[in-house]
Amino acid sequence: RAMAGPPGLKPLVAVGQVTSTPDKEKNFAACAGLVREAARRGACLVFLPEGFDYIGSDTAQTLSLAEGLDGDLMGRYAELARDCGVWLSLGGFHERGADWPTTQRIYNCHVLLDPAGRLAAAYRKTHLCDVELEGRVTMKESSFTNPGTEIVAPVSTPAGKLGLSICYDLRFPEISLALRRAGAEILTYPSAFTFPTGSAHWEVLLRARAIESQCYVVAAAQTGKNHERRTSYGHALVVDPWGAVVAQCREGPGLCYAEIDLDYLHRVRREIPVHGHRRPDLYGTVAAAGLAPAP
Repeated sequence: RAMAGPPGLKPLVAVGQVTSTPDKEKNFAACAGLVREAARRGACLVFLPEGFDYIGSDTAQTLSLAEGLDGDLMGRYAELARDCGVWLSLGGFHERGADWPTTQRIYNCHVLLDPAGRLAAAYRKTHLCDVELEGRVTMKESSFTNPGTEIVAPVSTPAGKLGLSICYDLRFPEISLALRRAGAEILTYPSAFTFPTGSAHWEVLLRARAIESQCYVVAAAQTGKNHERRTSYGHALVVDPWGAVVAQCREGPGLCYAEIDLDYLHRVRREIPVHGHRRPDLYGTVAAAGLAPAP
């Protein structure tokens, strides 16, 4: 069982990179193997990417494979969390919500499980990825997905206070600033970036979110050929509050690891206190409805 470690040791997090396909059993076996490996290495928190459950080859298949949070697959991940004694950030679950019978649409849901397998938080993706790069990428997530309606308060974990987002949310700094104001120390962007957008924007956006919020940023990723019409960018990584990339996955499925140094985070915040220098009198306060500012 993975533990936070003796006093004085910095908590270790593990960040997964996988190649999900439409085969849910194969995907679970691959992800479970990574979680068990991370637990053996002493990670207290393991991050898996958007679409960790599957990536369908078309809309009909994507909808047909979706489950509820009370379904078999999430039950197996809860058991995995218990067996390994780790927190699991499951970064983009195809969720059939309570409104499925009427909407026939799903949610893209970031599920956080604690080491007892309990649901600690569920964030439903608020920004849906509708993009068309002529001749390269066409995606219309809103055609089969309901947008989430709220930002979820940061959750206390052994590695720090974790703020949840998903993939395309990365392009909207308002979420990171609202989570920072609510006390986040780690921001996470589990993703399935395409190759054209990933090669151009992935690392620079993740580093920008870390620098402006002075948080650790953790980004699990899909990599490689998910099916005949989709290839994902990969490059799962961790950025520190200064904006330095401190861990990154190689090509193909695997894990990278990073220690979370909250003393260093608070030093960065003291040395350049941007949070206290904001001018809400000029441009308002970036805050999420229902989230109180951290003390």
